[in-house]
Amino acid sequence: MDADNDGHVVECGSAAALRANRASCSRNLATEAVALQFARTMTVSDTIAAVSTPPGEGAIALVRVSGANAVGVADKIFHGKDTPSQFEPRVQHFGEIFGSEGRLIDHVVLSVHRAPRSYTGEDLIEISCHGGTLVSAKVLEACLRAGARAARPGEFTERAFLNGKMDLTQAEAVIDLIRAKTDLALRSATEQLEGRLGEQIRKIRDELIELLAHINASIDFPEEGITPDEGETLHARLGSIREEIAALLATADQGRILREGVRVVIYGATNAGKSSLLNRLLGYDRVIVSDTHGTTRDTIEETLNLDGIPIRLLDTAGLRTSTSTLERESIARTEKSLQLADLRLRIADRNMPKPPDFEERVCDSNEIIVLNKSDLPENCDWKDFHALRISCLTAEGLPELQKEILARITKQNLKPESPLAINARHRDCLHRALEACDRAARAQADGMSSEYVAVHLNEALCAVGEVIGVVDVEEILDSVFSQFCIGK
Repeated sequence: MDADNDGHVVECGSAAALRANRASCSRNLATEAVALQFARTMTVSDTIAAVSTPPGEGAIALVRVSGANAVGVADKIFHGKDTPSQFEPRVQHFGEIFGSEGRLIDHVVLSVHRAPRSYTGEDLIEISCHGGTLVSAKVLEACLRAGARAARPGEFTERAFLNGKMDLTQAEAVIDLIRAKTDLALRSATEQLEGRLGEQIRKIRDELIELLAHINASIDFPEEGITPDEGETLHARLGSIREEIAALLATADQGRILREGVRVVIYGATNAGKSSLLNRLLGYDRVIVSDTHGTTRDTIEETLNLDGIPIRLLDTAGLRTSTSTLERESIARTEKSLQLADLRLRIADRNMPKPPDFEERVCDSNEIIVLNKSDLPENCDWKDFHALRISCLTAEGLPELQKEILARITKQNLKPESPLAINARHRDCLHRALEACDRAARAQADGMSSEYVAVHLNEALCAVGEVIGVVDVEEILDSVFSQFCIGK
């Protein structure tokens, strides 16, 4: 503290900046909360409709209507023994859907799901009509004419989040569940949808709130005699929080593998058998195979389930010197794919002489050397050369190659062992939270005031809250008042 020319006590620059930072963060959080509440109000004030099944022909198509007027929309278009407004929740009723000018569209089954016990937390109508592009479009059109609007992509799940039916991690799990290509990826999405990741995040967040509330209380209410955690106690609590965040960050690579797959690039000279190997590994003819050099002009990608691990196989253009502008662009794409690969399969024709530069990457743990065409005589250049020998024609050596791919993936720790794994957005949030915790620990170790520690802990709290979509400064105040009985 300093005194001005009139004798008034003023704060020094650093302390004033800290208090301004805290106040600014509180205002920003309050503004975000108000904006979110306004967006929520605007979102739930109308009624949305969409076809929830994929386009095309099928036995059944599902049309959903959600919002305050969903039942009213159903009353206008559905003709049956009773009107939807009289239906018991979650009981299906047979009837007919009528469109403009009273024209019959289809015989359907309709059910009503009352708020808040529905997927979106609002009144929700589900109409099961005959599957087909035109009939489902006509049913949707009838809903729109009756007062609903077309839903935006993901808006039903967005409403479920805004209405408190799920947190952000659960909302993200919905699309992971839909896109899962292996049993482990499916299990991961299911457990995240059930809230396991959200529970861990909330636990970390609660610990930060408790620690921050204690420190803030000692700063803002010194007359109450509250002693903040300090020394070894503060260091231990911060260390525990940091370890929990770091443990979740360690699952980032597993999350990438579960959601995207291990990126395995097949490359080599033209006519070595790259496309043939892709076809063999997939078990069907995905790529045209020809004796003509330079047949593959673009990167071709397919996903393979190998022992429960999603493998993204990329067949690339053959590497060679070319004067063709198109082929040079293809080769450039191959080089880019190699830079992003988790594992490379370098394939060569063992019937041909060994290229001069072939020794360059022999010891690379991220690369498997594959000699193709073992059904033909081997050129003497390959004598005693350590490599996997296969035949894409007869499938000889393919089981050994698959085992080696799995072994390399395990060695590089690319094989997901646990179904709980964060995605790229979670990683960014948690990385910022970890850095903020580290800054708080350094501030405490350097003997700086509690205000400095509080600023960094508040940054960590904001970052952790972003993972589940909760950023609320009021929770800190609630914790302060409930724990310390201030103002008694």
